[in-house]
This record gives sequence, structure tokens and C-alpha cells, in this order.
Amino acid sequence: MANNIDASILAKLGISNAGTTQTTESSKDKLGQKDFLKLMVAQLKNQDPLKPMENGDFLGQMAQFSSVTGLQDLQASFNQLAGVMQSNQALQASALVGRSALVPGNAAVLASSGQTVSGAVDLPASTSDVALAVTDQSGTVIRLMSMGPQASGLASFQWDGKTDAGELAPPGRYKIVANAMLDGKVQAVDTLVAARVESVTLGRGGQESTLNLAGLGSLEMSKVRQIM
Repeated sequence: MANNIDASILAKLGISNAGTTQTTESSKDKLGQKDFLKLMVAQLKNQDPLKPMENGDFLGQMAQFSSVTGLQDLQASFNQLAGVMQSNQALQASALVGRSALVPGNAAVLASSGQTVSGAVDLPASTSDVALAVTDQSGTVIRLMSMGPQASGLASFQWDGKTDAGELAPPGRYKIVANAMLDGKVQAVDTLVAARVESVTLGRGGQESTLNLAGLGSLEMSKVRQIM
């Protein structure tokens, strides 16, 4: 039986009546879902009665088209989800500006005399005493503080910005180190300091967002232990 499939559908498939393939860059020439269904109906109407299309062939074509359409819909959904997540991340990041973040490190910055510095020590176990030492840029200890007995976990501290002599320390960078009595021995423990979040740089291309901290520079958002 002659094949009288609509020529406009064949054109969208890039097939001429002579069986040659045509190439086009126009989006209107792409085979859509309605065109595919028209093509399937035309195939059924014009198939050779002596050699009818097998059900398996018909279902295979339908499944193949459905798979392509499903993948396109899935990709569109992922793109939409990525856009929503990025917008949500930007909203959350903007809420951090002006707040203090507790981050790992022992660097403390006094922007002005009389300023206080907050932080914490990370204790792996309970201890009978935690000792803090504040040193200036030359390594000289200007203040010693005892935190007394502490439970395991984060133990908060605050330096009032004064030396052991009771004088205000000048503005600048300082270092705060901590030691604790653990298992009958004095051991160094990790310290964290609080710094003000000045701005947030959103990650691009899969990169992580970073916080720009006053006096400390940038730090990955995942390293923040606590927002204060």
C-alpha cells in the first residue's frame, strides 16, 4: 500500500519524499509530541496489511519518545530546583551580614582599644581547668586567664581587651591559645573566635559560598561552627 504520511510531518523529521535526510536549525522543525502521535497514527493507517507493525515495535517507539521527553522534563525540573536553591542561599547569606560567626582559629583582632573578643575552646572531654594565653604579634604573653572546670564540647570565653596589668591593649592582631588538663596531662586544645560578617560571596559553578569576616578575611561557610 502506498505510504501517504503527511509531508509536513516528514519534513519535521528531516526526511524528504525521496528518502534523503534534510538538516535544519529551526526550532519549529523539531518533532513535537503531537507530531509524533500524528506520525504513529499515519504509520498505522498506511502499514502493509500483509506485514503489519508488530506491537513490540509500536510500543518500543512510544517508550523511546517518552524516555526522551521524560529526560527533558527532568532536566528542566533540575534547572528550576537549582535556581530556587541559589535564590534561597542568597537570602540566607544576606541575613548573616552584620552578625558574628564563630569560626576555627586563634587569631583575634582588636579594632579599637576597649573592644572585647569572644570565642570558645573545643574540648574533647571534661577538664578540671582550661588556661588561655593572649599574645601580641611579637609572641609576648600579655594576658593569662583561667576558665576553671569545663564539660566536653564548646566552652565559651571572653577577653576584655586588657593586659594582666589592667591596661587596655592597643588595636591590632593578637593570638589566643588554650591548654586544658586532659587525662592527667596539660594538652593544647583548639580555639575558635567570633568575627563579624561583613559580606558574603556566593559560590558559582558548584563552588562553596564564603563569608568575608572583619579582620580575618574569607572563610568557607561550611567551616562556621555557630552564628551568634
